[in-house]
Amino acid sequence: MPKSRTSSFTRRGFVAAGGALGLVAVLAACGGTDSAKGDGGKDNGAAASGPWTFKDDLGKDVSTKSTPKNIVAFTGTAAALYDYGVPVKGVFGPTKTADGKPDVQAGSMDISKVEILGNVYDEFNVEKYAALQPDLLVTNTWDGTYWYVPEASKDKILKLAPAAAVKVGGDVTLDKALERTADLAKSLGADLNAKKTVDAKARFEAAAAKVREATKANPGIKVLVGSGSADLFYVSTPETSADLKYFKQLGVEFVTPEKLDEGGFFESLSWENAGKYKADVVLLDNRTGTLQPDTLKEKATWAELPAVKAGQITPRVTEPIFSYDKCAQLLEDLAKSIQSAKKVS
Repeated sequence: MPKSRTSSFTRRGFVAAGGALGLVAVLAACGGTDSAKGDGGKDNGAAASGPWTFKDDLGKDVSTKSTPKNIVAFTGTAAALYDYGVPVKGVFGPTKTADGKPDVQAGSMDISKVEILGNVYDEFNVEKYAALQPDLLVTNTWDGTYWYVPEASKDKILKLAPAAAVKVGGDVTLDKALERTADLAKSLGADLNAKKTVDAKARFEAAAAKVREATKANPGIKVLVGSGSADLFYVSTPETSADLKYFKQLGVEFVTPEKLDEGGFFESLSWENAGKYKADVVLLDNRTGTLQPDTLKEKATWAELPAVKAGQITPRVTEPIFSYDKCAQLLEDLAKSIQSAKKVS
């Protein structure tokens, strides 16, 4: 699971804040044989009329009386839907930076046109959510929970509208998470035969081939996936995140940490021990709130890492936007970094 940086965290992240007053009535759930399904039906570029249902990755049959229009989503999920032409009314999760610019997780969305219900982990304005009269809430899931939905107010939030989650951690790989996000977008009216989408998928497949070619042309390059905070350096395992599992399938050789923290996603190292693992390339967490190279250079052990000395640092989109358009870029950048890397570890 990705790490948030506003405070210390457990497997889920933070102790959520409570809140919210009256809720609107729960939307009735119903199904039908003419429903637009995420795993079947013709791709005619528009969701079918009548009842809507989608079997999500928590194993739930999520249903509404008609195709949802008032959609609220985790920022990264909303950004993926946007790439497929599916708009949302509200978002929760990192959306804008302190200077008001779009957060990296907002992708191509125009953030001035969405209601921001929470901009950090554990922040979710339930009253604003209710006012949007939501038809559907969508988010990702890393560990069987609704990502960025606060635990303390979860029950209130989930009473307002049906919720659907797409799995992006555990045993799923990037290509499968992409397929499931596309399934969801299709069920909500996206045209997967649109030229933009077809071209983006072709670009993604070509980029995957480039990574395979790069790992074969430059064998033995070790990649460390890291994330820096003021006190700790986190080294991620490639076994539990959809993107890293897929990169590994493409031939990328990762440093695998020996002692994982609770949750099984990474090993926490004090800065004194940040040099425990040697690598040729560092994939560095690019999320807002994590330390970037201009700040990390003040850490002596960071500066001594072989990959850092060689200038072989590549930003890692730790929480990918699961559209073919955005993930193609991830693969292209990865291929370039491996292809040009020198063996320094």
